[in-house]
Amino acid sequence: MITAPHSIDRYLTRDPRIGALVYVTCVLAFLATAIFVVLTLAEQNSALDQSRDNLAWLESRPRLSLSDNGWSRSAMPAGSPLLQGQTRTVASAALLQRVTSAITRAGSNVVSSEVAHGGPSKDSDVKVVITCELSQESLQQLLYDLEAGMPFLFIDQLVVQASASQEGRMRILLAVYGQWQGEK
Repeated sequence: MITAPHSIDRYLTRDPRIGALVYVTCVLAFLATAIFVVLTLAEQNSALDQSRDNLAWLESRPRLSLSDNGWSRSAMPAGSPLLQGQTRTVASAALLQRVTSAITRAGSNVVSSEVAHGGPSKDSDVKVVITCELSQESLQQLLYDLEAGMPFLFIDQLVVQASASQEGRMRILLAVYGQWQGEK
C-alpha cells in the first residue's frame, strides 16, 4: 500500500523540473510578500510624516482672538476651559455675563435673556438663551468671540430674523452652552 507522502515524493523525484517549479513558486511568493510588506510600511511612514508636518504647521500658526479694539493675535486664550462657579446658579450667571459682554463688545445690547437647562450632557452643561439685535458683521465677530475664547462655549441654536425696527440690523436668538466643572 502506498501512502500519500510517498506518492508525492515519488511524483516530485520522477521529474526534477516539477520540484524546481514548486521551489521557484515558493520563493517568488515569499519575495512578493516581502515587497508588499515593505511598500505598506513605506506608505504608512509617509502618512505619518505628513501627519507630523500637518501637526507642526497647525501648532506654529498663531491663533486669532477678538480684543476690545479689534482683531489681534495671541498664543492661547487665557482662562479655564470650563465654567467656574461653586453652584450651577453661579456658573449660569458667569455664562450669562460672558455672553452679554461679548454682545456688548459686538456693538449691541441684550433685548432679553434666560437661563435654560440643556446641552448634550444635561448634568454638567449650563445654557443661556439671549435675544439681541446686530448687524451681519457684528454677528460674525460675536460668534467668533464666543467660540474662540475661554471658557469653551458652544452655539446650540442660532435664529436670525430681519429686524423691522432698524435698517441693516437683524434680530438674533442665540442659545449658548458651556460645560460646568461641577461642585467642588
